[in-house]
Formats: sequence, structure tokens, C-alpha cells
Amino acid sequence: MSVRYTLNLKVFWPVVTGLCTGLVCLYHALRSSEGAQAEPPDGTDSGFPLLKVAILLLLGYILLRCRHTIRQRLLPGSSRPCGHANFSARSLQEPGLSILLESYYEHEVRLSPHVLGHSKAHVSRIVGELVQAGRARGGAPALAFRGDFIQVGSAYEQHKIRRPDNFDVLVPLRLPPQVALEPRSLGTEPTLAPAFRSCFVCALKAPPSPSGTSTGQWLRDCKPFAEGFCVDVQGRRHLSATLVLRWFQAHLQRSLATVRYSLEGRCRVSLTPGGLEQLPTLHILPCRTDYGCCRLSMAVRLIPAVHLGDNVFLVAPPPPPSPSGALSELPGGLRAEALWGVNTARQEQKLLGWLQDRAPPGACYLKCLQLLKALRDLGARGLDPAAATQWGRILSSYVLKTVLLAVLLNEGGPTHSWDEAHLSECLEKLVKFLRDCLLQRRDLFHCVLGPGGAATEVGPLPKVLREASPVDLLAPFDLHARELAAARLLSTWRRLPQLLRAYGGPRYLARCPLPRSQRIQGFPEDEP
Repeated sequence: MSVRYTLNLKVFWPVVTGLCTGLVCLYHALRSSEGAQAEPPDGTDSGFPLLKVAILLLLGYILLRCRHTIRQRLLPGSSRPCGHANFSARSLQEPGLSILLESYYEHEVRLSPHVLGHSKAHVSRIVGELVQAGRARGGAPALAFRGDFIQVGSAYEQHKIRRPDNFDVLVPLRLPPQVALEPRSLGTEPTLAPAFRSCFVCALKAPPSPSGTSTGQWLRDCKPFAEGFCVDVQGRRHLSATLVLRWFQAHLQRSLATVRYSLEGRCRVSLTPGGLEQLPTLHILPCRTDYGCCRLSMAVRLIPAVHLGDNVFLVAPPPPPSPSGALSELPGGLRAEALWGVNTARQEQKLLGWLQDRAPPGACYLKCLQLLKALRDLGARGLDPAAATQWGRILSSYVLKTVLLAVLLNEGGPTHSWDEAHLSECLEKLVKFLRDCLLQRRDLFHCVLGPGGAATEVGPLPKVLREASPVDLLAPFDLHARELAAARLLSTWRRLPQLLRAYGGPRYLARCPLPRSQRIQGFPEDEP
């Protein structure tokens, strides 16, 4: 994907002023240190006065600001008085919305490629040393690190927003050679709550052996592994995500103690255990001598993963249940600690690459995804903590990415209608599709799982995933919660120009306060 660099004026002018001031001060210091040079008889200084340099820089800054202000006042659709109280859907089609979106994207959403590249490289080095130390230390008698790691998430798919300070990394585990897994999707369980239909269970089985090892001998060989990492489910031993996660956190702590001293000169690292239902987080804090240009504190979620084949992984723990699917609703025989989630990040990255190869130059579908995330964040403003949490779970980043993939696949890939000149229309297309999914007018299925997934575009999948039932990502939420989310989404979209002026971009875009009738209920009026 081509990256467009723009000049950040908030940084450019202070840096230029500081450099010029430093050069002038250095010039005067060198002149004063030359004792052999005689001063002019009239006492004047032949050096360029510092005051003139400062005045010139100030005048240049004022002229640049005036140019932007005049340009904004002459924009189409911006000459309407700010006291106009009636806001209709027609205003969303005016050229002013695209300009507001571009400004908001540049100032509040877009990540610096330079900072993002430094952050990813730094995370890769630290996690690589930690995983190698964990592999060298070995592990339990029957479980160990495989030695590699896989970077997943929006930072590695070119649609992360705002700050590159959170990353997700899969850490594959190596099972003993005498153990094989028999995964099974729970999507076909008729009595299972929708929140758990995307989960898997993994039964132990004997691997195919040419030597003809007996069943009794196999049970004796895998007994240490079965006792340490398995639970009984419906009369068979199943791999436990809870027990694996507990071992994973303890092994990470021991590995971190091994490499902590070697990392002291570059950064400070600490590990926050996640308990039995959350993932451990590696915190990377910059040292004084590290990252002169990109001093960021970063949090890296380390996810234990079991490889099923073809770059598909089972991960622990599974996705948290929604209020409509509590753990008590598991059918008889199933145990919560035996549930695993599935991670298809590699297939989704291939799918995004397939779309990019077919996209025309200047396609803005990834920018629309970033702006859709920003729209979600704007909609969460003013909500109480419980409502904001529910809003964020329904409109999760994964759901929003699936919305984009579903729209693009329905159209056969990005067409010329996704040109950046039609940015507001493309974003509106995603908002309408998401609204229809929330109101149950259409389903939002997982883009890879099931026979209707994009298997032909992403390559071969394990049989268990091809035969899995389609998973509706919004099915775990009840209809009332989805209707409230749809209403909030439409309310945020209709007031988007006011929100963009109020909460982002240069302050000259908000030339006068919004009328009281256009303010969203729950938004503090004294916020900038």
C-alpha cells in the first residue's frame, strides 16, 4: 500500500524556529570566543540579529495560518451561518464533509509511518528475544515454545488508528510428538448459546504411528501431558485453554527474568499477568538512551496459540461471552476451561492482500475502515462506562473490519467507486451496511469460517474450518442492544460534521459554537 507523507505544521515551525535560534546562538558564541577579533569602534554587532530571525519566522507562521483560514472560509458549503439549526441528511453529501473527514483523518486518525515502523521493529526485537529465551529454557515435560512468533492485528494490516502503542502477538506452542489433536467446532451444537458457537474443543488422540504403538502404551506416554494440561469432557481428555494459559504466564515470567538484564540498556520491560481469563501483557517503556525520535510506551498482548495447520491457530482464552451467553448456559458435559478461540489472522491478511492487488490506484477502503473506527470512538463520547463498554463490544474493531471485507467481497473487490474523491460516499456505504446488520436485515458472517467464507481467495484451510458452521459475529447480542447500537450509530453519523469540528482537526474549522439543538445528548458542552 502506498503511503502519503504530509507536512505536520504543528511540528515543523517549532522545529525550524528552534534550529534557527540554535544556529544564531552558536554563531554569537563563536564570535565572542574569538578574542583576537576587535570589536567595531561604534560598538555595533555585525552578526545577524536574533530579533530579525524571530520576526521573520513569526511572519511566515502568521501568513501560513491566514492562508488556511481564508481557504476554509471559501470552501463550498462552508459559507452557511453556524446558527442554522435544521440539520438534514443532505448536508452529508456536501463537499464540506469530505474536507472535514480529510482534516480529521490527518490530525486525529492517521498514524505516522515512521513512528509505526519504529514501534513494530522495537516490538519485534524485544518479543523475539523473549521467545528465544523461553525456547532455550525448555518448558514442562510435555509443552514448550516453538521458538517463533506471529504479529497480528491492525498495526500489521495498515488500518491502526491514532497511536502505535498496542500490539498483538501470537506465540505458537510445541506439543509433544506423541500427542495429536482432534479439534471440533461447536457451531453445530443446537443447545449452545450463540456466544459460544465460534469456539472449538480439542480432544487428544494418538498420532498415526508406523511402528504400531498400542493404545495402552500411548496412554502411558502422554500421561504427563494429559494430567498437566487436559480436562475430561464427555468421557474424553480435552486440551484445556485455562491450564495452558496458566503455564504460559508462568513460563513467560521465567523467560523475562532471563533477558531482563540484557534489555536494560534499551528499554524497561515488565509483564502483567492476565489471570485465568485474560492475556498477559508485556509493557515496554523507553529508556533515556532509547528512541530519540519515537519515545513511546507500548503494551504487547502475548497470546498462546496451538497450530492446527495452514496457518490457523487455536488461541486461549476464547472470546469473552456476552451477557446473553453466560458460562452457565453450556450444555451438559462441556466445560468452560476446555473452550478455545480460533485465530485466522494470516488468512485475513492474505484476503486484504488479494483485495489490494485488485484495487485501482487511489482506493480509499482502508482509510474508510480507519474513519469507521474513529466514528465508533466519537459515538462512545458521553456514554456511561457500562454503555460505552457494550458499545465497544458490539462495534469491535474485528466487526468493523468484517463489515469492510463483506462489502468489498459482495462487490467483487474494490472498484473505481472506492476512489478517494468519493470518501464520504464510501464511508456512508459502510455505515448503512453496518446498520442493516445491527437491525438483522442481513447477517454478518465470519469472513473465513464456514463453507461461505473466502476460502478460494485465502488458500487452503483445515478441514475442521471448512466444515464449520457459519458464525454470525453479532448473534451473541440481543435485539434490544443491537437496536440501541444502530440508533446511536445513525445519530453519530447524522451529526458527523458537528462532531468533526468539535472534537478534531484544526480549531479554525470550528469558527463558531454549534447551536444547542445540534448538540448530541450526553456530550459536555464545555469540551473543546
